[in-house]
Amino acid sequence: MLKKLVLIALLITSIPDLAAQAYEYRIITSIESVVPMGLGRSRIISSEEDKSYLDYTTERTEDNKKQNKSKRAEAKVDNFEETKILNFYSATGINFQNIASNDALLSSKVNTMIENGWELAFVTSGVESDSGKGDGTGIFITRFIFKRPK
Repeated sequence: MLKKLVLIALLITSIPDLAAQAYEYRIITSIESVVPMGLGRSRIISSEEDKSYLDYTTERTEDNKKQNKSKRAEAKVDNFEETKILNFYSATGINFQNIASNDALLSSKVNTMIENGWELAFVTSGVESDSGKGDGTGIFITRFIFKRPK
């Protein structure tokens, strides 16, 4: 019995801790315009370079009141992928063919990410819609958050 317990203990301790596995993450954003008549700009966007948030972050405490002096322009990435997609609305209202077309392009992007070893971990979305007469603006934004083992 003692030999079995020792064997089980050895097996358990020799199995790597899968829960502690480190991941890298990548965010793909789709912005779909709700501006009618094709006047909006709808895109799928993904960064092709890394930035560290630490380069643009300061820690403010009771003892340290220094403001963040980093330049916003320095935070911009120069290398990103931009895919044109269609607007939700046409001259006559909501355009279901445009939505189906966007779905096909987004599916292609998601499938390509998965083929490249990424796993879709989270999806989050939000909307700022046309608020009535005189507004004429609005977007539907979706963020696809992918992960893969480092």
